[in-house]
Amino acid sequence: MTTSPVRTSPEWLALREPADAAARAADLVARVQRHLPAHAGVLIRDLGCGTGSMGRWLAPRLNGAQQWIGYDRDADLLARATAPGRAADGSPVTLETRQRDVTRLGADDLAGASLITASALLDTLTSSELARLVATCTGAGCPVLITLSLIGHVELAPVDPLDQPLTEAFNAHQRRTTSHGRLLGPDAVGAAAEAFSRHGHDVLERPSTWRLGPDQAALIAEWLDGWVSAACEQRSELGTAAAAYLRRRADEAGSGRLHVTVHHRDLLAVPR
Repeated sequence: MTTSPVRTSPEWLALREPADAAARAADLVARVQRHLPAHAGVLIRDLGCGTGSMGRWLAPRLNGAQQWIGYDRDADLLARATAPGRAADGSPVTLETRQRDVTRLGADDLAGASLITASALLDTLTSSELARLVATCTGAGCPVLITLSLIGHVELAPVDPLDQPLTEAFNAHQRRTTSHGRLLGPDAVGAAAEAFSRHGHDVLERPSTWRLGPDQAALIAEWLDGWVSAACEQRSELGTAAAAYLRRRADEAGSGRLHVTVHHRDLLAVPR
């Protein structure tokens, strides 16, 4: 199956932002802070920044003045990007955006960075795009923090017989061939860790898990719709059963009985 890349809507990003913030591995922040300049402002380059949620999460957890530069290919998302506010110690934080394809960035684009960040990006890349991105990031000689990469594992409670077939179909969709090549999908974190290690970086990985219950009913509904739609795009024969599945799950969500766990991984790569 060959398809074009899917555009991310600002509404989806806004809906998932609280769950993303709760899921990211907060213990990596202290490790990041240790590698930042202690007595000077820092330049943080945020790749695939969307509307800026990574900055809104991370900037208030770091000390010192911060200049964020966010890169995204979607002009509409960049137009909605907002500055993160202030640092943990009250220092100012600024934001500048640039419309770019992050898989095409060169050394000059990342020059002077104190930290490179990205979120929900790795699993959307092909092998060649990942190799190029890792080479460019490691050339900057600074830490790289990449959060919320899908790893192909979800859990729904109560369990339904269609959970596993849909999971397998969704994961196959994540590895589909696009106009840019075959996507890495759930294999991306492992591939990235190996690539950063080959480029002389120490790599730390942490779980970053969405744990969704009745309080996140709107996010569950939107996630379920997208998850099932992608699975059915990959395996059209699931269509009729999947429609009934969505109705069952909607009933469970409406009664507060549905819980969803979506597993991600965070990765921090630091020059040796």
